[in-house]
Amino acid sequence: MFEQFIGTKPVEERHRIDVQRLEQFLGFKVPTIEQFKGGQSNPTYQLNAGGKSYVLRRKPPGKLLPSAHAIDREYRVIRALAGSAVPVARTHCLCLDETVIGTPFYLMDFVDGRIFWDPLLPAMAPQERRAIYAEMNRVIAALHRVDFAAIGLADYGRPGNYLARQIDRWSRQYQASATESIAAMDKLIEWLPRHIPAGERTSLVHGDFRLDNMIFARDEPRVLAVLDWELSTLGDALADFAYHLMTWRLAPDEFRGLRGCDLAALGIPDEDEYVAMYLRDNPTLERPGAQAWDFYMAYNMFRMAAILQGVLSRALAGNASSEQALEAGRRARPLAELAWKQVERSRAQGARDA
Repeated sequence: MFEQFIGTKPVEERHRIDVQRLEQFLGFKVPTIEQFKGGQSNPTYQLNAGGKSYVLRRKPPGKLLPSAHAIDREYRVIRALAGSAVPVARTHCLCLDETVIGTPFYLMDFVDGRIFWDPLLPAMAPQERRAIYAEMNRVIAALHRVDFAAIGLADYGRPGNYLARQIDRWSRQYQASATESIAAMDKLIEWLPRHIPAGERTSLVHGDFRLDNMIFARDEPRVLAVLDWELSTLGDALADFAYHLMTWRLAPDEFRGLRGCDLAALGIPDEDEYVAMYLRDNPTLERPGAQAWDFYMAYNMFRMAAILQGVLSRALAGNASSEQALEAGRRARPLAELAWKQVERSRAQGARDA
């Protein structure tokens, strides 16, 4: 089922690299280069040279949305987190000169390990699944405790009003990439700014923290590297964690979710336990009320729908990085509709409680 995301493939013609120019820039020969299958945003390649393997991530070619595909920001945050409690790959260089391979790129070490695409972890025993989820929880809690100013990221984003700015940003991104009218998105764009919970706490946030954006050691439940920092910034820790929690609110056929599964039998913590684990590691954070959680979930589903609409737009334009982009992009509408249903349930509950 997930074979289309796993491993590498020959470099697609539209993402081809001038290897000679790349070698001149790097200062060493690159005998082999292949493209990773997974990912919808930035084309990513495996380079093998001199007995070592590297990963190159580049901005995609073609017309792009403003502020999207921020390769330089990705490189900066990974470099800043080196040696912290948040595991990342070792970086080597950033190239903003588009004359080298056509778009900006950066180079980092290839990290050999396991990437899990299915949150049900079907090949594992219950205790193994629980250990994987506990480690994932530990890492996101560690990320939100990072002293971002101490590692040189005090100016990595604007503190305060994160949710208002994000809603505005993704509303504009969605509208710029819309290929058809989605009524649920229009309703969310109107409703979300008026219902932002109070009490944001500024942290370094990943923006796309999920199971398949981590590399685990092959012989133990330990994260070796967190990947795909394109959406990272300074923002609200609980909003970032709630994005991660969407896995519990979505069904397996909606977006690789857990809703409706027998989590106890699988050994996977349920949502309440998983939240409690996170808050134990972040004692300065308070658990939001039910309506605030509902807002965070609706916001994150809206945000993901906007991202998927961008994927769909790039796929239709022919410059998406993945062969599965068209299929992924078509999930924007059902995800937006799920977000609006979340709002309607929250409103109904609020009316009952009044």
